[in-house]
Amino acid sequence: MITQQQLDAYLGKSIGEICRNGYSSVADNHCAHFVAHVLGYSFGVTCRMMGNGRGDAATLRVQELFPRCKAVGVWSLRPASLQSCLVFMTRSGNVNLSSKVMANVPRKHVGIFLKGFIWHYSNSRQQVVRQTPSQFSIHYPSPDNAMFYGSLPSPS
Repeated sequence: MITQQQLDAYLGKSIGEICRNGYSSVADNHCAHFVAHVLGYSFGVTCRMMGNGRGDAATLRVQELFPRCKAVGVWSLRPASLQSCLVFMTRSGNVNLSSKVMANVPRKHVGIFLKGFIWHYSNSRQQVVRQTPSQFSIHYPSPDNAMFYGSLPSPS
């Protein structure tokens, strides 16, 4: 289980400081990449495949994280018992909850929710940030800001 202290240690770090595989282009979206390095997810397309290092491989795609969650749902209906989870953002029409599928579209984002805050990789700031859910909810303008929860997948 990840702790707040562990997550806080990433604050202000760029993806280049986190990934030892050299996959850190500022032109790419690194939100799933950050989440995967922190939580140990290495399924699907990874930074080791795309980079040039020998560090731990980390999943790169938001839409590959979503179906690995045992439970998913609309953020506002997140069970109170789910104290730590992934939080996803995209247009609501890009998500099929019953089949646990998220479309591969440019406007999608993911972070780690714990103790009332969301840690995520801000591509515009090129660093890890911590925000409240209400701050996170404006990451994209409407209608691309629908939020969903996903229980933490098991590390791969």
